[in-house]
Amino acid sequence: MFYTLIHTIHIYSVFIYGGFLFVDILFLSKMKQTLSEEEHKKAREAIMMHVRKVVPYALIVAVASGLYLFSQIFGKISDNGMSTFQMILSIKAFFGLWLGFRGINQKLFGIQPWVFKAHIFPFTLVVIIILLSQFMYL
Repeated sequence: MFYTLIHTIHIYSVFIYGGFLFVDILFLSKMKQTLSEEEHKKAREAIMMHVRKVVPYALIVAVASGLYLFSQIFGKISDNGMSTFQMILSIKAFFGLWLGFRGINQKLFGIQPWVFKAHIFPFTLVVIIILLSQFMYL
């Protein structure tokens, strides 16, 4: 029951984080095409003011719950090495930890990323993580 609760929390928090990246890349970035520079800045800041209250914490919850889920399902490494499931899960965990490290540095320490400042790279990693999830159980 506890595992299912954490898994549900993980899925919701990933939807919040990934959903924001999706909206930002596909819609908010396109506002520049129809709004003036000043209107775009005002509109984006009006949205981001609310986003900053939820999305970074959703990322932290996603990473924390992901670490718990990882510890529960990774399993023992056999004498033959890691299974395909374990390898894909490890790749997913690495990408998730990278996103979490980036988000925690930004939110808690005010450290802005040196590279990949736009949301396209984190969004790409989220899409890759989702795709890897579909291949883990094959």
